[in-house]
Order: sequence, then structure tokens, then C-alpha cells
Amino acid sequence: MPPDFDQQSYWHTRFESEKAFEWLMPSARVMEVLSPQLQSLPRDSAILHLGFGTSDLQNHLRGAGFTNITNLDFEPIAIDRGRRLEQQAFGDVRMEYLVADATQLHLPCKFPLVIDKCAADAIACGGEHAVLSVARSVAKHLAPGGIWLSLSYSASRFQIKGLPLEAEVLTKLPIPKARPTDPDLYHYCYILRHRHPARP
Repeated sequence: MPPDFDQQSYWHTRFESEKAFEWLMPSARVMEVLSPQLQSLPRDSAILHLGFGTSDLQNHLRGAGFTNITNLDFEPIAIDRGRRLEQQAFGDVRMEYLVADATQLHLPCKFPLVIDKCAADAIACGGEHAVLSVARSVAKHLAPGGIWLSLSYSASRFQIKGLPLEAEVLTKLPIPKARPTDPDLYHYCYILRHRHPARP
């Protein structure tokens, strides 16, 4: 059975003691992966950051000049900690923090960029229907021409029938080996966007 990563109760218990944790890779490395997309984005663009947990990726985004960021998690402890991290890093809080379920979003705006680092993986512990729910939720809030960048450990995260967005692997990121004889393993950065009308 998969872990209870899709359950709020799991994260509440975990975040009560966890001060910081970066899934898959450090935020500085994530910023390198996101750099081509971020460079083409105006600094006042709205960014939706799904399931940020105890990561500091949002502070790296602010450090790159983006402040119109909505950081979302369904565990209130993460929200409080995110605000404190921003205050400590910059001396004020300019980003938005919301308690919300990524599979049932009802936000007042659309976003040209949505980012998640392993949030879709955690949600996937609830089954394919949960991944479809978050994909539908993001699709509803994705601006025309907007993209969702999703970092995942899975080579088949979005290979799901009925996915409302077009998904492709933007890049494969080799996982450092402990020994030269270890197998080649990767993390995957997916780019998802609205389907072109001419495409099936």
C-alpha cells in the first residue's frame, strides 16, 4: 500500500515536527530547471505553487524577483511556517499563503505558471482519480497559453486516460549515484498545458 501522502492527517503529524524538507532535489536545483520558463515570464506574473509543505522554493522564486505568488497547502501548519520563512528571509511577507485542497481549487484568478515539486506524486497516493482531480483543478485555473511544471519521481505520472491537459516530459534529471554500478535513475520535470484545438 502507498503511504498516506494524500491524507491531511499524515501531513499534520509530520509537519508538527518537521522544520524543513526538500523533495527530490534542493530548491536551488529546481530553479535551474525552471530558469528557461521563468526568464520569459514578466516579474509581476501570477504563479501558483501547489503543496509547498516545508520547502523553501517560494523564497527562491521571490529572490528571483517574483512576488505575485500564491503558495497553497492543505495543512495550516505549512501555511504558518511559510510566512515565517519569508519573514526571516526578506523582513516582510509579500506572497500569499492559502489553505486549500489542490484537487478542489476555487481561486479568483488564472495563472500563467503553476508549479509543484512532488505534490502531484503525493496526491497520486490517492489513486488515478486523485491525479485527474488535481489536473482538472489546475486546468480550470491555467491562463490561456499557461503551463504547469510538475517535478516527479515517476516516469508515468500523467499517463492517465482522460487527462484534461497535454503532458510531456520537459527534461529528465539524473539522480546522483552512490556507487558507479548503481542503475541510472531519474527525476522528471513535466510540462502540462491546454490541448491545442487541432490535437486529439
